[in-house]
Amino acid sequence: MTQTPAAIPAAAIPDTPTFVTHLECGMTGERLPADTLHNLSPQGYPILVRYDLAGVKAALTKEKIAARAPNWWRYRELLPVRKTENVVSLGEVMTPLIGLPALAKKHGATGALIVKDEGRLPTGSFKARGLALAVCMAKELGVKKMAMPTNGNAGAALAAYASRAGIETVVFCPDDTPAVNMNEIALQGARLYKVNGLINDCGKLVGAGKESAGWFDTSTLKEPYRIEGKKTMGLELAEQLGWEMPDAIFYPTGGGTGLIGMWKAFAELEAIGFIGSKRPKMIAVQASGCAPIVRAFESGERHAKLWENAHTVAAGIRVPAAIGDFLILDAVRESGGFAIAVDDAAITAALSEVATQEGLLLCPEGAATYAAWKQALAGGRVKKSDRVVLFNCATGLKYPMADGGAPLDRHGGIDYAAL
Repeated sequence: MTQTPAAIPAAAIPDTPTFVTHLECGMTGERLPADTLHNLSPQGYPILVRYDLAGVKAALTKEKIAARAPNWWRYRELLPVRKTENVVSLGEVMTPLIGLPALAKKHGATGALIVKDEGRLPTGSFKARGLALAVCMAKELGVKKMAMPTNGNAGAALAAYASRAGIETVVFCPDDTPAVNMNEIALQGARLYKVNGLINDCGKLVGAGKESAGWFDTSTLKEPYRIEGKKTMGLELAEQLGWEMPDAIFYPTGGGTGLIGMWKAFAELEAIGFIGSKRPKMIAVQASGCAPIVRAFESGERHAKLWENAHTVAAGIRVPAAIGDFLILDAVRESGGFAIAVDDAAITAALSEVATQEGLLLCPEGAATYAAWKQALAGGRVKKSDRVVLFNCATGLKYPMADGGAPLDRHGGIDYAAL
């Protein structure tokens, strides 16, 4: 008799001591207790998880990590889940690094141009990282019902992981969210509501219903643990590059959780002695139809004003206002990076260029990073010799595509010499 295995065998999830000491307000540094539910800090800012990094340094080695299963639970000492029984898994993997040598050569770059393809994760996007950790911690802290706004992929990840954990979910999305995302969310167990508005309007509905509906608000950066999940991108990237930092990271930026998380990961890796002080330039990529972080960066502001009439083909970065704007901008500036906007025509052309010349189908948000790299390279903002990592945040198969192919007559009459 054979047994059906769990998504990841228990042996693949290290049962280790946990090193969380406390939480803190991302703006003021006010210390907050761990092991209790939090949304924003008392001052209304995102909350960060803090660890006993000296303890992690004594307990963890690169060799110990290398011997573990190839999933993000290999970094368990730098993650917040206390009890292994609260780990919720759908078969996570380390996402591959895929070089774009033909395109690098085409544009005169001598340094490596690399895509980290997050589309290989459960639910087909990097949102699985953040929402998996949020759901694990919700389970650990006794949450029975979670709600969130989404542009598509985050809602799908929440629905999937929460259904696996036995937690009820309610998701609000703009009514022009791609149909494949809405269908995925509903099919994976969430109650889905389509809103005549943008993601910030959806977020207001989540916040307004929190008390009366009794759900936990899982909105971007309105709880501490999605950052910790997205942080694994930075941990994984560092390990895949031999614990060396790339020169630049181009990251599609809406709410910015992943950019913030990676910056936090690099600081923690240095504190435990895994990397040195070198950091990549963190480059926030936005669409010109919704670029509040770019505008704030260029004007020297620490907070970004609401972007009116936001629009772009890259729905995942159509975020008119990010509650963690100051954390995004801090990371960009501290790294010597910048924020850059590309228009929809450039995004569409970039998607086609990478697909036809490298065989890699990016999502629109991932294509935006390639368009931004080309623009930055032409403008001298990155060097031709730089080793650059572009983040493709989801599989391109989840997005509408242009009709392809040419008709052929199955009854013959084909001029094969012309094909």
